[in-house]
Amino acid sequence: MFTKHFRKVLLVVMLVVFIPSFVTAAEGGQGHGGDAIFILAMLALLVVLAKAAGALAEKIGQVSVLGELVLGMALGALTLFGLNVFEALKADPYVAIFAEFAVILLLFQTGLESDLQRMAKVGLSAFFVAIVGVVCPFLLGTYFVGPWLLPGLTSNAYLFLGATLTATSVGITARVFKDLKITQTRSAQIVLGAAVIDDVLGLLILAVVAAIISAGHVGAGEIVIIAGKALVFLAGSIVVGRFFAPHIGSWLSRVHEGVGMKMAMALFFCLGYAYLSTLVGLAPIVGAFAAGLLLDPVHFKRFQSPRLVSDIEDAMRDCRQNDVRSSVVKAVDEHRHRHVEDLVEGMGQWFVPLFFVITGLQVNLAVLGDVKVIMVALGIAVVAIVGKLAAGLVAGKGADWKLVGIGMAPRGEVGLIFANVGKTLGVVDDKTFAAIVIMIIITTIFTPVVLPRFVKKAVAISAT
Repeated sequence: MFTKHFRKVLLVVMLVVFIPSFVTAAEGGQGHGGDAIFILAMLALLVVLAKAAGALAEKIGQVSVLGELVLGMALGALTLFGLNVFEALKADPYVAIFAEFAVILLLFQTGLESDLQRMAKVGLSAFFVAIVGVVCPFLLGTYFVGPWLLPGLTSNAYLFLGATLTATSVGITARVFKDLKITQTRSAQIVLGAAVIDDVLGLLILAVVAAIISAGHVGAGEIVIIAGKALVFLAGSIVVGRFFAPHIGSWLSRVHEGVGMKMAMALFFCLGYAYLSTLVGLAPIVGAFAAGLLLDPVHFKRFQSPRLVSDIEDAMRDCRQNDVRSSVVKAVDEHRHRHVEDLVEGMGQWFVPLFFVITGLQVNLAVLGDVKVIMVALGIAVVAIVGKLAAGLVAGKGADWKLVGIGMAPRGEVGLIFANVGKTLGVVDDKTFAAIVIMIIITTIFTPVVLPRFVKKAVAISAT
């Protein structure tokens, strides 16, 4: 009982003393430990708040990224009440570095979790769904919804709007499929396979659009060259990396076979490929995604297994029940193979939420009072959903086109990355950025809310 009350008192003290001290320090321009320490302390506070916001979003049936994004927007709204404590984070160079690393880490993690073999096995249906799911929203955004709802912008702005609409956040849909226990259905497999192809195509489009914006207006020939360069980089880097990765892993494991060296190797490929992609004129996230695609568990087989896995294997050596021993060994093998993914995910637990909170902070809340911005956001959201529903129409026999289309609809973290790149390049203004963020929120909520209803309806029809 005493401990319970002590925790409550401690929490109150933190809220009353700790956070106001940040406000005072920010308004004074510097913390007691200097600007760098102050920023790090602010980021630590944001991580705690982001985790709380993410957990709250999950409790109401949404994904954590939505809570983190809304938190950033809410913290930005504090300026309306004269509290500018978080305003300094928007343009701070330290924060920019953390946010850039978070995006690179997120795309690296996405690549690690993508299965090229599954993408190859899923067949032409997933390929056609991915093609339509990228081309249709891109054309609608660039040549229809952009000029119609946002007249007067540059052609580059419309190109970037179209590029943003191509994104698909498969993590959100995969989670819904798992909750509904339909992951093994043909419709779900098509969505999961198409999402991998969608990521590759979306990054190619992003690379082309970013290059066009940086170089100015270019012709069709230059566009083909840029697209070819991006495709060659992705394919070539994966092939070359798969050849050298085992040798690099073998050499590093002889230097030290511990977990630290294993993680160092993963980050070496992640950041090294991110840098190489910039040398050929592509966004660093393209290289990070390629690094994740090329790394397999076999490249880390000479390193030590997780301690828990080793302990379980030692404990099972004396087990005389062969069926039990084989089941346990099979279970721990999965954790051994996922160890690098788990390590990267653990690091991402700290960095990635910061990116979404900072992205939310970038939304100029003053423009949300403009009814036109809200209407534009709704219009973009409708086009974003329709574009992915069209992809479901080519899913083929044995698949429910509505489930496929709805499953491809969320933009989530991928859309936020695209939008943030556009803002960084200066091609997306405050109003367009706010409209895109609202669209991402709508599409992120759309699938978890709508998909279960269609699944239940399909089950009811099949039972009759």
